Amino acid sequence: MRRLVVMGILLYTLVFLGLANREGRLLALAIPLVVYLGASLLYGPEKPQLKVTRSFSSESAALGRPVVGGLKVVNEGPDLEQVFIEDLIPSSIEVVEGESSVLAALPSGTTIELEYTLLGKRGSHEFQNVRATACDHLGLFQHQVTYPTSERLVIMPDILKLRHLAIRPLRTRAYAGPVPARQGGSGVSFFGVRTYEPGDPLRWINWRMSARHPSDYYVNEFEPERIADVGLILDIRQRNDVRVRGKPLLEYSVSAMSSLASAFLDDGNRVGMLIYGRYLNWTFPGYGKIQRKRILETLTRVKPGNSLVFDQLDLLPTRYFPAKSQIVLVSPLSPDDTSMLIRLRAQGYQVLVISPDPVSYEAGALGDRKDAELAARIARLERELQLRYLRRAGVQVVDWQVDQPFDRVIHATLARTPQWHRAIGTVL
Repeated sequence: MRRLVVMGILLYTLVFLGLANREGRLLALAIPLVVYLGASLLYGPEKPQLKVTRSFSSESAALGRPVVGGLKVVNEGPDLEQVFIEDLIPSSIEVVEGESSVLAALPSGTTIELEYTLLGKRGSHEFQNVRATACDHLGLFQHQVTYPTSERLVIMPDILKLRHLAIRPLRTRAYAGPVPARQGGSGVSFFGVRTYEPGDPLRWINWRMSARHPSDYYVNEFEPERIADVGLILDIRQRNDVRVRGKPLLEYSVSAMSSLASAFLDDGNRVGMLIYGRYLNWTFPGYGKIQRKRILETLTRVKPGNSLVFDQLDLLPTRYFPAKSQIVLVSPLSPDDTSMLIRLRAQGYQVLVISPDPVSYEAGALGDRKDAELAARIARLERELQLRYLRRAGVQVVDWQVDQPFDRVIHATLARTPQWHRAIGTVL
């Protein structure tokens, strides 16, 4: 179109100057331009009539996993001497291999196919349009048509494979699982000794203790293992989200949450999830693969935000979580969160806090500036005091430096339950 405008201005100028000056040579110079425009009008392109089909190797993929996309275009109209076909890729998607556009001749009835490899950020990405621009060889006239499409590509959080995570809630459910039930019964781990009752297996008799009490028999009790209720809480408050080089700290929290949810569900536990901060989004507790899919779909859409109502953790709706169950909070933590976490512990909940360290995350991007180093030291001291206070109250805390692999950090803390934690749980 720009070329046509320039050509028209030049032609008009030559004709105007030739007539104004009565100069035939200027008018003669305009003749090739008139022929050029006439040929373009005669052999100009017609409106494209295309059938567009887009496909993906998978409608959903984990973060960092490439997805192969394809575009098939069939010309159902007249011949197109030159057409530029462009798949309008969302800005949040990157084409890492192949081409999403092509310039080619497309005779009637022929087909052209594009193939490309995509990488995207976490979220749901809509592919809405394919644009075709037909033009003549002279490049003066063109027809542009946009074909709407409705494909969607979902990029879910990546899941790290975690080994069994040792948790010790005060109350368990009735079905067999990996969590110690804190009561006597049939199991593997020794729990205590009680008086013999009719029906007890003879192999359970504690002969040493029975020998000290000739009038009674005593049997060993074992601690059964069952499944538990696990409540997951993801903090998406904007004030806790630190961005370094465009990457928010929330992305690490989402990745950790998806891995934890998968690990607890693999153990057979009943898992529910609460998104807290910008809004409340409660995923009702459930089991197995269906529940994992629900949680991942919720985490895919998570974005940080502010809320005057849920700015503090004090308004956490504890009614969502069964009494004396396991609560896992993934949050960078604010100074005013301490009191609520201690109250949860006092109410009988077992509380585990996975805390991505915002101080180290931000300090690493500030370089060696002396003022930044001093501020980081003060912030680290304040954070260390907060975490120490939580641990003394019986809250399990994982201080996660996000430059370290999450699976190693979490296993170092939860591969086995510390003895002091068992003792606190027994007292409560």
